[in-house]
Amino acid sequence: MIRVLLPYHLRALARVGGEVTLDVQGPPTLRSVLDALEARYPMLRGTIRDHLTQQRRPFLRLFACEQDLSHEPPDAPLPGAVASGAEPILIVGAIAGG
Repeated sequence: MIRVLLPYHLRALARVGGEVTLDVQGPPTLRSVLDALEARYPMLRGTIRDHLTQQRRPFLRLFACEQDLSHEPPDAPLPGAVASGAEPILIVGAIAGG
């Protein structure tokens, strides 16, 4: 099971608590985790990734094991601690301004 922590606005949209657990088929990658997340919570489609390009939305970041995974290839394997369920993936809303 993969653990995912969602930011407040996505938790409210999906009507879930702070953490969700996902059963990911095949090797755990960012793509497979986000596919499983969107399959289980269809209301999140288009909020984390663009519908057409599947690119991460610019103001969302993905972290795990104290690493920024936001710019990793979507099919790169996730860290072992995430794959085992020991550590969660954090989806964090970035802040911009001037």
